[in-house]
Amino acid sequence: MTTWEENIQQARTVALEILQPSASQLEHGLALHRDAIVCESYSLGLIAPVDGEAMAQAVEARASEVELQYLSEQMRMTRWAYDDELKAEYLGAWEASGVTCAFQNAGEEGNNPMRMLGRLAHYTHLTDRMRDHVARAAFPADIVAAKAAGRHCIYQTCNGVPLPGEQATVEQELRFISQFFELGCRMMHLTYNRRNPIGDGCAEPANAGLSDFGRAVIAEMNKVGVIADVAHSGWQTCLDAAEASQKPIVASHSACAALNHHHRCKPDEVMRAIADKGGTVGITNVPAFVGGSGCIDAMLDHIDYAVQVVGVDHVTIGTDQPYISCRAQEESAKVPARPGSRPRWEALWEVNDPVQRAEWRQERMFQSTAWTNFPLFTVGMVQRGYADDDIRKILGGNILRVAREVLGEVGL
Repeated sequence: MTTWEENIQQARTVALEILQPSASQLEHGLALHRDAIVCESYSLGLIAPVDGEAMAQAVEARASEVELQYLSEQMRMTRWAYDDELKAEYLGAWEASGVTCAFQNAGEEGNNPMRMLGRLAHYTHLTDRMRDHVARAAFPADIVAAKAAGRHCIYQTCNGVPLPGEQATVEQELRFISQFFELGCRMMHLTYNRRNPIGDGCAEPANAGLSDFGRAVIAEMNKVGVIADVAHSGWQTCLDAAEASQKPIVASHSACAALNHHHRCKPDEVMRAIADKGGTVGITNVPAFVGGSGCIDAMLDHIDYAVQVVGVDHVTIGTDQPYISCRAQEESAKVPARPGSRPRWEALWEVNDPVQRAEWRQERMFQSTAWTNFPLFTVGMVQRGYADDDIRKILGGNILRVAREVLGEVGL
């Protein structure tokens, strides 16, 4: 057994020790997961290791921080296609997860179109190279076809709305929304954590809501067929967006504020507003966001609570933990240490937030909610008495419905 296989098995063992399903529950849950179209409403994907020696050479050549960031991201997103061992790990992780389609973050946090193009290009290139195994889905029908063919796919999204920042006319400022749609982006965050021209992010204390320009952005997204995502938006921004949109909106990867008061979680009022618009609330697998034990059972508690508040037709699973290669730490250790930098503009995390601690990834709670444990999320729902059809909705049916409704006549 390879190291990556051992890591996947260890995470599964930890989760099973917590869940303790009966043999019949485990068998039924795993079979249901294999049969279902599993379409997660948000994903950070699979992160390859950097080439430590190449990174070290770039550092020694005095590459700028921008160069190093680009090089690092390119490696972490595309190296799966260039190394046979990494390719085996990549495909093995996909198979272990049982995920048909990941709504893949393929655009950098923020609104700068040029920065956003980097990740979009890398994932486009990766799927071109790996097209026999993991393809890009342009429309919901492609996701269904991928399942039928026994393949996996990604549905590309952006952690921001691309804006040129010229502010000459509203229409001129909106032009990149349709261009990025043509490049394959099907969902965009209205905000990240901070305030932007569209509205307040989830960590802004003012909680001022959506701007007048933000309403124009949503109208354009509705017209083009892009899903408006409020996962990182402030609570008032979420409410305003639900009111302004003519089509369903989503909080792709969040949790319930009633169970854990964190700025990345949503209160009942916000979840109901999203559901009333026909949208969905995605429950994340980040321990810091689900709170409590931080384990798989805490994540399932949030699914239960969301279903109680908005109904089973409006809940999805949107992970926010990537699968990280077993070689990542070894390769990163080869890169010379550099002076620390100030926090990036869009971060705005709370002081001492556990999501910012590197060691949290080594903790037991993190292992139980690993991306490759996705089949055990299904087993957990079986344990809690969900009907098979309802589980299928949460696993993929709900977000597929939203994708179809937002695309409307544009979709195929």
